[in-house]
Amino acid sequence: MLALTLINIVIVALVVLLHYEVLLALSKKLPYLHYKNKYQIVIGVFGALVAHCIEIWIFAVAYFLMLKSERFGYLEGNFDGSLLDCAYYSFTSFTTLGFGDIAPFGAIRFFTGIESLTGLVLITWTASFLFLEMQRYWNKH
Repeated sequence: MLALTLINIVIVALVVLLHYEVLLALSKKLPYLHYKNKYQIVIGVFGALVAHCIEIWIFAVAYFLMLKSERFGYLEGNFDGSLLDCAYYSFTSFTTLGFGDIAPFGAIRFFTGIESLTGLVLITWTASFLFLEMQRYWNKH
C-alpha cells in the first residue's frame, strides 16, 4: 500500500529529525548552563523525555487520522477511538512495552511495527547521548 509507505516515511523522517535537533541543541546548550554539572545531566534527561513525548504524540496523531479514514485497518480491544487512546497505544508501541490490551488489525500493523523500531532506535540514541553527557559532566567539580 503506497499511501501507508509514504506515511511511514514522512512520520519516521519527522521524528528522527526532531530527535536529532533536540539532541544537537542540548549538546550545544548544556556546556553553557551555569548549574552544577549533575544538574546539566538532569536537564539533558528532561529535554530527551520531552522530545520522546512529542515524537510519541506525532505517531498518535497519525494513528488517529489513519483510523478516521478506515482504509488502513483498525485497533481493537480496550480502545474507544479517541486521540487519548491513540496516544496510549502510541506510548506502548514506541516503548515496545505493548500491554496487549489494544491490538492492530490490517495495514496499520505495519505502522505499529515501524513505530516500535523507531522508538527502540531513538531511545537507544538517547541513552548513548546521555552516557556521553554523563562522562563529560559527572566527575567535574
